[in-house]
Amino acid sequence: MPDLLIELFSEEIPARMQARAADDLKKRMTDGLVEAGITYEAAAAFATPRRLTLNMTGVLAASPAQREERKGPRTDAPQKAIDGFLRATGLSLGDLEKRGDKKGETFFALIQKPGRSANEVVAEVLDQTIRNFPWPKSMRWGDGSLRWVRPLHSILAILSDEAGCEVVKGDIAGMTAGNTTEGHRFMAPRRFAVTSFDDYAAKLKSAFVELDPAARADTILAEAENMAFASGLELVSDKVLLAEVAGLVEWPVVLMGDIADDFLGLPAEVLQTSMREHQKFFSLRNPKTGRIEKFITVANRETADQGKTILAGNQKVLFARLSDAKFFWDNDLRIAKAGVQPWRDALQNVTFHNKLGSQADRISRIADLAERLAPLVGVKPEVARKAAEIAKTDLSSEMVYEFPELQGIMGRYYALEADFSPEIAAVCDQHYAPLGPTDAVPTAPLSVAVALADKLDLLAGFWAIDEKPTGSKDPFALRRAALGVIRIVLDNDLTLPLSGYANDDLISFFHDRLKVFLRDRGLAHDVIDAALGLAGNDDLALVVKRATALQDFLATSDGENLVQGFKRANNILSQAEERDGVSYEMPPELKFAEDDAERALFAALDQAEEPISKAMGGLDFAAAMEALAGLRAPIDGFFEGVQVNSENEIVRRNRLCLLNRIRDVMGRVAAFEALEG
Repeated sequence: MPDLLIELFSEEIPARMQARAADDLKKRMTDGLVEAGITYEAAAAFATPRRLTLNMTGVLAASPAQREERKGPRTDAPQKAIDGFLRATGLSLGDLEKRGDKKGETFFALIQKPGRSANEVVAEVLDQTIRNFPWPKSMRWGDGSLRWVRPLHSILAILSDEAGCEVVKGDIAGMTAGNTTEGHRFMAPRRFAVTSFDDYAAKLKSAFVELDPAARADTILAEAENMAFASGLELVSDKVLLAEVAGLVEWPVVLMGDIADDFLGLPAEVLQTSMREHQKFFSLRNPKTGRIEKFITVANRETADQGKTILAGNQKVLFARLSDAKFFWDNDLRIAKAGVQPWRDALQNVTFHNKLGSQADRISRIADLAERLAPLVGVKPEVARKAAEIAKTDLSSEMVYEFPELQGIMGRYYALEADFSPEIAAVCDQHYAPLGPTDAVPTAPLSVAVALADKLDLLAGFWAIDEKPTGSKDPFALRRAALGVIRIVLDNDLTLPLSGYANDDLISFFHDRLKVFLRDRGLAHDVIDAALGLAGNDDLALVVKRATALQDFLATSDGENLVQGFKRANNILSQAEERDGVSYEMPPELKFAEDDAERALFAALDQAEEPISKAMGGLDFAAAMEALAGLRAPIDGFFEGVQVNSENEIVRRNRLCLLNRIRDVMGRVAAFEALEG
């Protein structure tokens, strides 16, 4: 079976699009070939700035012949229906087969489809793939109609096996496929022919092109770390930047440069952000001081002067960029040292949302909330208000205007310069957290208070103006805010009744996010529903403790069997109430009990009630489950030895009321009716 090699060679593909494009090429080609009957053993896709490559091994040489049977109209159907069937099948009337049944005769068509060569099928699928490629943005060039992310120069498409290789024939998207490609744009620009994927990869490497983006990234990382270590520094980890830079070069050449002394006093985050965003440089940090002292850049070619000219140009541009950053820093420091009031005043003229007022209005609401939340985390209300009032003032600073991703980080620096305490300064940075599912949550009490106030105000505000997430759309990151509240509350084990800060609809939204959060951590969805089914479900930490204890209880034989007993009692009771049109909520009376098993259940329920109430009152859910476990045997015994629907109507009603008592006592611990199975 042959192997298939495809390369689409173009002008530079944006780095952010390369990985997705390689996946799309692989998926569209493999899906199209398999649908046409051409199967394969394995497939791998690669991307460089100038090429998308697909290697498929063990490709079927030809699609198998197919025999299709298609049922047509009845033989006495109108001629138009018969003619339409003939056109659809490509057959004549004499080619059709007649088959009879009780209702009469029907035409059948037996269609034979011969197999097709892989060469023919590949050409067809590749043409469709190229013409319909899902680039986020594409362009046309010259007089052609083809759209591609950048001008497409050539197509390499060959099938190879032990006997040699053949070029995929046909005109593909207006281009004739061939067996040649080019090497590095500057170091080996001539075209050369290839005969297989191994030959292709080897010749590309000889022509200064590393095909595999993972290998390029590994080279960059290893050389950068070695250079940093040799200088007594450490590389600041940046996986996103590493992937991007690996997509900017075909032959990575790692160079280390100096940062002018003028800028070494800038905050590390400013240097790192400026170099990352503007130059795509990696930062090298002094582990002893935490300062960023050098940078790593990655060139796309080797030079006779070992990159000196490239470094000189980069350092010249970097000097200009960092001069701007230093100018912003110096200006901001002057305002911070004089107090941050000018920034606070400026936020009155910055709209947060046209229905929710200015940033200053929002900060005022957050300060009110932080003051209310302060006692829950053990901080003074007036301190929480002060922290909330300055937490976002850096939004007016020049540095944050230039680098919005530094909001909060710069606020911490400026707050310290303004002589606020380190605890208040830390709030500026930490109150935004967590920004993602793996981010650490704030644990310092002051930061917790303001972080909760920030997120609760955001959610309550957008709920008030009916701007809620819909489907996959969440422009104001409200799902992230709700998850942030959940994580802060749970990680800090806070008692925070949400009913004091959110309406029922918003609490329901919190419940939905909590379910997703807990399911990801192994709690069954019906267990979560059972924990949410009780009063107090606006206390998220309380709900999680209930759910955890319930899941542990259900993992025991007592728990499993007790739930089955509850289900049985609930089903019998629900059916009787529906049939009789009454509710059996009256207290059952022991004097009407006729069976020892019935009396034993009365006693067990009496005995369980007090410890359950005490345990639930003390939030000791494990103890509540333990008290429930004592009901297993009496409930089992009751159903084994007692017929609920007695012929004596008084006894029957009393037993139904006893079932209601089972439901009532167990329902104080969890909404067991929500459990499945």
